[in-house]
Amino acid sequence: MAPLPALPPHWSALAVLTAARASLGFQFQSVPSASPALMEGFGIDFAALGMLIGLYFLPGIVLALPGGMLGRRFGDRRLVASGMVLMTLGGTLMAVAGNADVLSAGRLISGAGAVLLNVTMAKMVSDWFAGREEIVLAMAIFVNSFPIGSGLALLLLGPLSAAAGASAAMLASAAAALLALLLLLLAYRRHPNDGFGAAVATQGARITAGECVLVCVAGAIWGIYNGVFGIIFGFAPTLLADAGIGSATAGLVLGSTIWLMVGSIQVGGVLAQRSISQVRLLGWSMAVAATFMILLAWLPPVPLLIAIGLVLGLPVGVIMSLPATVLRPEARSLGMGVFYTGLYVGHAGLPPIAGWLRDASGDAGAPLLFAGVMTLVMPGLHAMFRALQRRAAPQTAVA
Repeated sequence: MAPLPALPPHWSALAVLTAARASLGFQFQSVPSASPALMEGFGIDFAALGMLIGLYFLPGIVLALPGGMLGRRFGDRRLVASGMVLMTLGGTLMAVAGNADVLSAGRLISGAGAVLLNVTMAKMVSDWFAGREEIVLAMAIFVNSFPIGSGLALLLLGPLSAAAGASAAMLASAAAALLALLLLLLAYRRHPNDGFGAAVATQGARITAGECVLVCVAGAIWGIYNGVFGIIFGFAPTLLADAGIGSATAGLVLGSTIWLMVGSIQVGGVLAQRSISQVRLLGWSMAVAATFMILLAWLPPVPLLIAIGLVLGLPVGVIMSLPATVLRPEARSLGMGVFYTGLYVGHAGLPPIAGWLRDASGDAGAPLLFAGVMTLVMPGLHAMFRALQRRAAPQTAVA
């Protein structure tokens, strides 16, 4: 039998990076999946549990931009490996923690490593696919690694923590990060732009004002998207409970919504690569998703949540490809740091506003109504990005 043909280098790199990044989603979901065991074992309440979940993203607000600069100085592969080491150490610390303070410290360490991995890996995929027509599809595949990792954690870590305790789930998250590290070290081939900044730093290469403005707009889109995602999966359980839906059924509905999003992300990447206008794909999908979110305040939630899963993922590849269209190779590390700062600000900023609206109104649908309104902002920002891009007429970034 003839051997299978080898993947082209850019697809091989994408396969390694996508598989390795799934460890990020797996580790993030470890705390929600093991929450009953954590609450019982450490005596924490729901507020403390929510804080523990959010700690994973908190370092990103201050580390995303410096992380981009570090990648330019020390090299992408080294920085990602360092992030995976921190994820492994943080997960291990959580596994052996004797009190809530040590548990929180481990979560912060893991989150800091996840920032280095997240920002730098996105730049690495941009390096391999910049200037290629498959970039939207590639970004869709890459971004899918997070919900796939989260979905696997939902399946595995809940039963594991129930049978062997929360420590076993935390240790499993550390093991996932360690396996990702080994995969990166053994199977990833460096791109010529890895550590590009080290060679040009003395020449003063930096992100231009035009690039910065464009990537800030793209980061705002990505931040709103992720903030909306956090609102949906943070407040939909309460909405379902108010509708008289039990916790087991609610978990099935939300799990189905996540896996439908995984599929829709991939479908969106394929559509954008073929014949669908990226502007229309993002505009129509977000308009439809926003309509469903707004209707959640008045109509039965289960079919609407399923419908949201079918359309919410469609524009992800388009959004993730935006920085690569405007950043020069030597500016990608810093530019992706700017882009991902928007993600962490959105994750940290929008859900608290939704929670305030929930408390102020007493209406379980108010957070989803807010999410729908914010979703409608994204097509406008995308139109602004395209207009600024045409006005600046930047050179398309190529590898």
